[in-house]
Amino acid sequence: MAIRSRPFGKLAALSLLPCAWALAAQGAPASGVPASGAPPANGAPPGAAVAATVAARPAVPPGGRQNQAESDDYTRYELLPPDTAQFHILYEVTATIAGATTYFNPIRKGSEASGEAIYDRATGKALSFAVVSGEEARRSGLPDATLDSSYLRIQLARPVPAVGGVRLLIDKTYKDPKSYYRKGDDRIVFARGLGIRRNAIVLPAGYELVACNMPSQVLPEADGRTRVSFMHTGPEAAPLELEARRLPGVAAAASASAPPGDASAAGGSPMGAGAAGARPAAGAAPAAAPARESERLVERAHQDRTIVYFLRQPESHAFDLYHDYTESREGTDKYLNVVRKGSAASSPSALDLDTGEPLRVETLRGEALRRAGLTAAELAEIADAGGGGKGGTAAPAPDIAPDTEVVIARFAPVHHGESIRLRIAETYTDPRSYRLDGERLVFDRSFGRPRDAVVLPAGWYLTANAIPALISETADGRIRLDFVNPRPDEIDVLIEARRRPPG
Repeated sequence: MAIRSRPFGKLAALSLLPCAWALAAQGAPASGVPASGAPPANGAPPGAAVAATVAARPAVPPGGRQNQAESDDYTRYELLPPDTAQFHILYEVTATIAGATTYFNPIRKGSEASGEAIYDRATGKALSFAVVSGEEARRSGLPDATLDSSYLRIQLARPVPAVGGVRLLIDKTYKDPKSYYRKGDDRIVFARGLGIRRNAIVLPAGYELVACNMPSQVLPEADGRTRVSFMHTGPEAAPLELEARRLPGVAAAASASAPPGDASAAGGSPMGAGAAGARPAAGAAPAAAPARESERLVERAHQDRTIVYFLRQPESHAFDLYHDYTESREGTDKYLNVVRKGSAASSPSALDLDTGEPLRVETLRGEALRRAGLTAAELAEIADAGGGGKGGTAAPAPDIAPDTEVVIARFAPVHHGESIRLRIAETYTDPRSYRLDGERLVFDRSFGRPRDAVVLPAGWYLTANAIPALISETADGRIRLDFVNPRPDEIDVLIEARRRPPG
């Protein structure tokens, strides 16, 4: 792996259960609405300074009127007892207009909303909001608001930084009989256009999935319910149609609607309580899977790690990159990047994307890692990733290969209910992955993340790409390829390009 995280090897490259779920488990009473899934249009290389990893973004102009922008959106729908026609929504989104102090979340037409609550994902604290008309939204900061729609106008905890964003959890329940309804005596249908690119739908307790028109992962919830998760790359909203059937011998879930804000009764804890009413044995939680299987059964769509590569001129064999990820494990105070064998890293830097503040970074090699104040588990993981002996967490002094290189970014320990969004930037030199072959630029590298992007150097045009990608042009005229991999394995990316003719 090009970048490996602290403590579980390849599994650590997967985003586990971020703080949004912890917030809901604490009683957070979220709205999923279509938002742009387009990749960012920036193409500026990071070089040595993290602040340069994002090209100039729109900022709130004088007078406070803004066009809205967001990123990293993900929605989880929990289907409540079928007779209610209700589904509980947890919507994660990042506001990205630099300087913005409010964010507007449209309430979907045809859906009746209740139990709204908004949380700042960095701190876990509730945010104030108001339901406003489209006209009021236009007057108070969203000039392109639809006049016949309603919006949640959210007061952000802090202005959006110039590089980074303000991460939100929008939590609520929708009632929409046209989207969620019974089919016959024992079947339910959830049919809804989903503009968000990353989604999960959790079936009611005691129901089995029998049909889904979007290629999806099917995963077990801790309480025995079934989760259906997918990533959508098409240009239009995903026309999801999902059908489930009540398992034989399982009583129907209670039909009474949970009161607004009653997260436990409504299945509001994403890991938790399921539909109201007692759950029979057929809906009992499954036995834990072996470790290797568990790695493969992590929800791909919810992983929020992203890497963007900015290729320098191929004669240099060098590319700048930045890697974004969210840390939510209580007590964690550092990120360890074990540099891939065959690559040399330089000019490391790190940024807290929630505040825009730089972080302390150091690069250590070999035995110097033993004097860095790392735990035995961290040293064991470094040894494993760096090709040394596998000491395991119980081994006091695992072997660390002398050429093992680790970039360490340090930050304040994460507290309960909090999280931090990090950006790690470096320059890599790797003649095996990136080279000039005659007149052809060749970039040949495996990617393990769900979302990766490559930006060609200035003056080059794309001639070949082995793995399907979304292709766009950056603001400075470079070609960008965005790769989305919904599978829990690596993709072998091969890109070729040629210099544009003069004139």
